[in-house]
Amino acid sequence: MNKIRRALISLTDKSGIEQFGAALAELGVELLSTGGTAARLREAGLEVVDVSEFTGFPEMLDGRVKTLHPKVHGGILHQRSNPEHISQCDTHGLTPIDLVAVNLYAFEKTVAAADCSLEDAIENIDIGGPALLRAAAKNFQDVTVVVDPADYGTVLQEIRTTGATTLKTRFMLARKVFELTSSYDTAISRWLEKVDVSTNDYFKGV
Repeated sequence: MNKIRRALISLTDKSGIEQFGAALAELGVELLSTGGTAARLREAGLEVVDVSEFTGFPEMLDGRVKTLHPKVHGGILHQRSNPEHISQCDTHGLTPIDLVAVNLYAFEKTVAAADCSLEDAIENIDIGGPALLRAAAKNFQDVTVVVDPADYGTVLQEIRTTGATTLKTRFMLARKVFELTSSYDTAISRWLEKVDVSTNDYFKGV
């Protein structure tokens, strides 16, 4: 794997973010981020590039569209050993994103509230997060993906040693992604099964 030079960090669970971001910055890794995560990193004195600046396209639709952009997903998904992928990236100005640290909107916590409405639940269904995680996990041969703050230490230790992470670690982290996204989608499906569309106010007038 090539040296990790750029990381995209977008977190709901921000525990340990300052230390993780600072350690990456000390190792020469450029930090990309969005919204509250970017603000938190800046408050810690770290230099951060907003994803909107990286893509040249603003966050929009009340934050529903932030990272869904070819410069983000192309930067994650291209195979570094594939000459055709590299050629296409050069043609379209896509630069590598080598590490993705993302966790998801707290859907289960949201719907656990007694007064949670269907609208609240829907707005807490993460779209960009799972897309980023699945892209990075699919391309684990070239990209390190982190969903659990407990893995920050392992990732940092390996980067300090070699500038990158091992294939074994990347595969383990990718498996954790698919375990998470599977359980996340299951939680959404099970909650929506309980919604009675005949009586729910969300469907009035439809």
